Amino acid sequence: MADYPKSVRILRPQEFRQTYDEGTKYSCSLFAVFYRRREGGEAARFGFTCPRGLGKATVRNRIKRRLRECVRLRRERFPLSFDLVFNPRKALLDVPWSEVERHVEKLLQRLESQTKPVPTEPAPCDTSSSPS
Repeated sequence: MADYPKSVRILRPQEFRQTYDEGTKYSCSLFAVFYRRREGGEAARFGFTCPRGLGKATVRNRIKRRLRECVRLRRERFPLSFDLVFNPRKALLDVPWSEVERHVEKLLQRLESQTKPVPTEPAPCDTSSSPS
């Protein structure tokens, strides 16, 4: 897992649980994602889960591999200090790669819109010139 070093993976069950409990859910037809902001400016961390109801181990692994690769290719674009847990759906197995990419891009847009600072109103400047 050279492309997914431990520093960008969610490893402990309590970290998964904390993301589920405190995070926000984003859902689409191919996957659900729970995400939460974390303290510190470190890189985003990712976790992937796949319930047994999706199929046997080979099917679940294939589903996770497809989603993990799509996220890996965009890993640098994910906002810093976020934990994300992906729960793929069975539909992810049968759709074209471009469809998986499109849904991950939509997630990225949502996350980017939530991390942009709120613009502050500039102080009104006095443009009237008073004779001195």
